[in-house]
Amino acid sequence: MNLVITMSRRFGTGASMIAEELSRKLDIPVYDRTYIENELHDSNYSDEAEVIRELAQNACIILGRCASEILKNQPNVFHVYICADKEDRVKRIMKKESLSHDAAKELIEKNDRARSEYYFNNTGKVWGDVSNYHMILDTSALGAENCAGILIRYFERMEII
Repeated sequence: MNLVITMSRRFGTGASMIAEELSRKLDIPVYDRTYIENELHDSNYSDEAEVIRELAQNACIILGRCASEILKNQPNVFHVYICADKEDRVKRIMKKESLSHDAAKELIEKNDRARSEYYFNNTGKVWGDVSNYHMILDTSALGAENCAGILIRYFERMEII
């Protein structure tokens, strides 16, 4: 199996937890911004896109970093977008970061703006556009704890894994 999963997400949706669970179940690594930036600075890569293309030579999960666009033409890549209702995201961040409601809401809005700008600046496309993904998972409706299982069952049914 050389499945590569790109996972774009709104801040506070529980996507990191979903990625970690998928990583355990599929026995493949998760690469996030920190890992990719470290690779870029510690190696001879010219940009993040080059790092992502290299990582995608093997089965893995890549969180964000415009990976869905960078890897859009590769047949072994499955693109997922994780979303949730804003109030659910606020509650998750309040709990995770021990913040007030207003502080959590402000942090979410700041992160969403930054992610949207980063995506547009690097792709010229709108972040979160459903036409860029194979599957959209709403953790408010489905529960973040169920999303990895949903993906696993889909991959099994489609005989991807």
